[in-house]
Amino acid sequence: MSLPEASKPQILVLSRLATPIGEALLVTDEDGVLRAFDFADYEDRMRKLMRRHYGDQAIGQGAPPAALAETFGRYFAGDLDALDGLEMRTNGTVFQRRVWAALRTIPSGKTLSYKGLAERIGSPKAMRAVGLANGANPVALVAPCHRVIGADGSLTGYGGGLHRKQWLLTHEGAQFGG
Repeated sequence: MSLPEASKPQILVLSRLATPIGEALLVTDEDGVLRAFDFADYEDRMRKLMRRHYGDQAIGQGAPPAALAETFGRYFAGDLDALDGLEMRTNGTVFQRRVWAALRTIPSGKTLSYKGLAERIGSPKAMRAVGLANGANPVALVAPCHRVIGADGSLTGYGGGLHRKQWLLTHEGAQFGG
């Protein structure tokens, strides 16, 4: 699955959504397509990423599109494949978008190391660059960066906090530790 580069949207809307692991932030465009997903305690970081991708584009406030709220609700209720077909539009470098597309190929309940992700995109020596792209992922959970763990099976950094990464992996039934 590839991620087409997003053009500059005419409208961006920030919505808030309650989840079992804290309030989520969803940024959608005029078509109701997801541009960003993060958690409220990381709103400053999300806004910085949005400025990097869309410049000084204003972000309004609004309710989440019903279809998105329903899809995220299904995921948190146990339909672990609910997010698989969710449309999203991202900006970023070609390399970043390759990494984000590869994240979407990691099935729910599975994990992959940074090295494994680098190999998956055909750049086996680019582990550090893969890690940086993973950290710049604007659509956390949908491009499931939480499924990338250390080579020894340990939980490594997660932009939403390690407690959320652990919760998400446990929710999905993934094996990890180390």
